Amino acid sequence: MRVLVTGHLGYIGTVLTPMLVQAGHKVVGLDSDLYARCTFSQGGEICHVPTICKDTRDVKINDLVGFDAMLHLAALSNDPLGDLKRGLTDDINHKASVRLAEFAKKAGVHRFVFASSCSNYGQAGEKMIDETGALNPVTAYGQSKVMSERDISELAGDGFCPVYLRPATAYGVSPRLRFDIVLNNLVAWAFTTGKIHLKSDGTPWRPIVHIEDISRAFIAALEAPADHVFNEAFNVGQTAHNYRIRDLAEIVAGVVPGCTIEFADDAGPDKRSYRVSFEKIRRKLPTFEPKWDARMGAEQLYKAYRASGLTLEEFEGPRYQRIGHIKKLLAEGILDTGLRHAQPQRRDDAASMAAFAVAARR
Repeated sequence: MRVLVTGHLGYIGTVLTPMLVQAGHKVVGLDSDLYARCTFSQGGEICHVPTICKDTRDVKINDLVGFDAMLHLAALSNDPLGDLKRGLTDDINHKASVRLAEFAKKAGVHRFVFASSCSNYGQAGEKMIDETGALNPVTAYGQSKVMSERDISELAGDGFCPVYLRPATAYGVSPRLRFDIVLNNLVAWAFTTGKIHLKSDGTPWRPIVHIEDISRAFIAALEAPADHVFNEAFNVGQTAHNYRIRDLAEIVAGVVPGCTIEFADDAGPDKRSYRVSFEKIRRKLPTFEPKWDARMGAEQLYKAYRASGLTLEEFEGPRYQRIGHIKKLLAEGILDTGLRHAQPQRRDDAASMAAFAVAARR
């Protein structure tokens, strides 16, 4: 299949892209590459594919002609980024996503797989929730995903098949590593300080899923018969992998030698607490076969941090913290206030894109 992946140079995209290529798909990426300076030495090689170097807000219909499917990952990727500037998350995560879907349908793209989030459930509490449960986002990020699903669903039909994947909180090693997600963060605290620092009281529930397993879900949703996924939402993860934050801390303590668990002095409950059922994806997409669990992920992260010689300065610095890195790029004038590059970026990979266009016409 001819597949366009937006956000292919991000945390998940750099893991998903080589898996798509290995599965036999012809892949083109679309990314403004905000995190070009965030490559992690022990994260593996970045898979080079033909690339459209664009902000998703600037995509034209012609950019999408010739593709059978789109996997739309590109977004402001977490809650603090969503709070950076009022309205920016809505513009990028919601409005630009709906516009992309509209253009994709007009360009003849048949499958549109949207990276949504379990953050949609927000403050769901102790009760196990599935895809039919109430959406109660408590952040701008979660709200943008809910609104995108709502508006893209109205485009379904006439040969256009949208699918919405709601991954649990991601973890795992990537060429474009992040420390601002829970398991990655806890292991980094443990490795660099000997302490596992919890900013809440540890009681909130959080389902987690490895980025390789998220990638497997995207491939399963891409390749499934249309009538199995048409206009459907799927939680991505495993039901057994709902953890309290304090349970994750205990797992990390069992992996990183000599570390202790500490609670912040002002620790209180995190209002983002939800337990999620993943039975629908297990039932309806049997080709989705997740491989990872939290302990395996903690071991992978610990091994990578140790091999790279990760320091506390690197961990706390802006390189692998998305909000910190964006603020640094803004302060240096590399980005403007709309998070576009202040100077023109490299042009598209013209030769490889031309070759792709020729192949697409065959």
